[in-house]
Amino acid sequence: MATSSKCTSSGITRRGFLQSAVVTTSGIILVGTATDFVVVAQQQQDKPVRVRPDPIKPEIVKEFVGAGHGKFDRTKEMLAEMPSLLNATWDWGGGDFETAIGGAGHMGNREIAEFLISKGARMDIFVAAMLGKLEIVRAMITTYPDLKSARGPHGISLLTHAQKGRAESLAVVEYLQSLGLKE
Repeated sequence: MATSSKCTSSGITRRGFLQSAVVTTSGIILVGTATDFVVVAQQQQDKPVRVRPDPIKPEIVKEFVGAGHGKFDRTKEMLAEMPSLLNATWDWGGGDFETAIGGAGHMGNREIAEFLISKGARMDIFVAAMLGKLEIVRAMITTYPDLKSARGPHGISLLTHAQKGRAESLAVVEYLQSLGLKE
């Protein structure tokens, strides 16, 4: 089956279309004859092309995730030097991925977790449990009941994360235990 090579809006062939295209200095693409141009597109010159930076060196990510476990000053220092570390993830192997806030979560380090959240870190149910955010944990489990059995970094349970939050997360511990969760 033959296809038409004519352009329906201007009656020219594809080759003619390409040969007659003109890009103006303002970024407008025109197609047609010298007396009958049609505006077919306008380039977005005010929007810069996003160029992805190089990946962060693995040893820096590993150090930052490690610092998130309990070295508050180092966490702040590294984040100030390289803000892109905020949600960087270290792969411990076997599907065990961890961020600095994840490390703070299972270590019960409220100060580091809250600092990272204030900078825009992605909080998950495990960190919410450690911080004692019952309304968040309850809403997530109500919506997705199987989350109560989910495992965080290093395979650590949701209940253990909540217990690491000590007195501030006692309501979350009690809620999880009421769902039948045990150590």
